[in-house]
Amino acid sequence: QLQLVESGGGLVQPGGSLRLSCAASGFILDYYPIGWFRQAPGKEREGVSCISYSGGSTNYADSVKGRFTISRDNANNMVYLQMNSLKPEDTAVYYCAAAIKSPFSSCQIVTGAYDYWGQGTQVTVSS
Repeated sequence: QLQLVESGGGLVQPGGSLRLSCAASGFILDYYPIGWFRQAPGKEREGVSCISYSGGSTNYADSVKGRFTISRDNANNMVYLQMNSLKPEDTAVYYCAAAIKSPFSSCQIVTGAYDYWGQGTQVTVSS
């Protein structure tokens, strides 16, 4: 059974850092692009970052460029999102997603490009 599980969320003060992890099971992660998305209360889900199957290319939303870094460890079937200089507006539930329908491809930060999703992890940035 294909499964993605996010972890690493929590409460952090503005300016702080968190590292989110996305663990995959039931499939070989390194065949597929992976994306990170977030959804704040009352807002639509938005793309944050994505990484190609090989890790050779990445994309970031303008709102997180220079603050967030996506990476992957294919040997351990993991993808990470390092979040620095966090702001209150980064508060949301963060989801990782896999584009199983697009193996061996680059990535896009659009929800429709992904067909398997984790359950999400809450990130709250507040003093």
